[in-house]
Parts: sequence; structure tokens; C-alpha cells
Amino acid sequence: MKREASFWPGCCFIWSCCGRPAAGRKDKMTLIKRGRDPLAGFGNLQEVVRDMLATWPFGEREALSIADWAPSCNVSETAEEYRIEAELPGVKQEDFELKVDDGVLTLRGERSEEKEEKGKKYHRVESSYGSFMRSFTLPADADEGKVEAEYKDGMLKVRIPRTASKGSTARTVEIKS
Repeated sequence: MKREASFWPGCCFIWSCCGRPAAGRKDKMTLIKRGRDPLAGFGNLQEVVRDMLATWPFGEREALSIADWAPSCNVSETAEEYRIEAELPGVKQEDFELKVDDGVLTLRGERSEEKEEKGKKYHRVESSYGSFMRSFTLPADADEGKVEAEYKDGMLKVRIPRTASKGSTARTVEIKS
């Protein structure tokens, strides 16, 4: 007989009954800690869902293009500008492009896998490779014509100046009776 009891989020315990009690002895219960990740049993569920969506509804991988990886981005703002910082480790500057079109800034490129060397045996590969695309809708006060970008040490820094405030156009409307 096993029962699950949860004492705090992210941690599951199992109460385990140790068989039948002997005459005159009380039933023994054991507390077994299962781990901190309640979703650990789902394994690669994210990959399965991604592959399912990538092939739906036509059954071909190209039907919906979902990137194998995407660079991590930080988006911030100051009173003068918006900033986007994208981490692109291992990506050469000629392997990606940055475009602004109709209020949308798009970062698109590809990170290529290293060629295998003879005699080199991998025990684990955790790096992701392939094409990527990230798009950001710019706010109304962003000045698309003055976007600047700098790429150094695998970090792309994009600066988008804000346009000058036009001031308030609010006014009181006279109501006639």
C-alpha cells in the first residue's frame, strides 16, 4: 500500500506500509523522499510537444518551422532608449542579420555545428545548433530610423532611441445641449 503526500510544492513523499504487522506489533510506516522535481517523470515532454506541433497538421517537418534553439534576450528601457541584448555564443557576425521592418525588429541567423574530428569521441552534447529567429514589436515611441547595434564577444547589443515626446493633445470638449 502506497500513498503520496505532498508537504510543500515541488517535493513529493511516499508513505510506504511494510507488509502485515506481526502479532502484538504496530504497523511500521516509512517516509521516502522522491525528489524535488514533480515533472521529472515526463522526460522529454517539451521535445515531444515541439515535434508534434512542428509536423501538425500535414505530417511534414517543414509545415511549421520551430527553431531548435533561440538566443536568450534581455529587453530593457531607459528614459532615452530601449535596449535588447542577445546572447549569441559561437555565432559569427556574418551568420546572422538584424532588420527593422514596419515596427518589428527581427534577429535571424544560424549557429553551425562544429565538424567532427577523427578520434574524438563525445560522451555528451548539450549545445544546440541550427537556425533561429527572434522578433520584437517596437513600441510606438521607438525611432526605427536610428537603431544601432554592436556585436562583441558573443553578445549583440541593440539600442533603439525613443522619439521626442509630442506632448499631450488632450483637450476639453464642449458639450452642446
